[in-house]
Amino acid sequence: MMAKNVKDLLAEANGAVPKLSTAEAVEKIRSGDVLVVDVRDPTEVQQTGRIKGAVNVSRGMLEFRADPESQYHNPVFQKDKTILLHCASGGRSALAGKTLQEMGYTTVFNIGGFKDLAEAGIDTEPA
Repeated sequence: MMAKNVKDLLAEANGAVPKLSTAEAVEKIRSGDVLVVDVRDPTEVQQTGRIKGAVNVSRGMLEFRADPESQYHNPVFQKDKTILLHCASGGRSALAGKTLQEMGYTTVFNIGGFKDLAEAGIDTEPA
């Protein structure tokens, strides 16, 4: 098997995980009953704040938080829930979405970067 680079991994993830426009993301968040997951590192979230109600799970901890069998499982992760993932620009959230799909999560969307969402008027809060 040929080794993959980041570009390959991102292309696969972007092909598998539906990407919402900022407007679509804002609409879904406002409609409620979604889990917004911020996969940026805590230091990034500290600097900018987060989308109101979002859960911050850094990319490196995602599998542990999302797996019900893991001692680090966060019960907000439910496989039947609509999950909206974002990071700073949309790359890590695409990769995170593909991972969640592989773990059996079925309704997963990449909503891109924090700055675009905040500028679109979505409610934010301090970290």
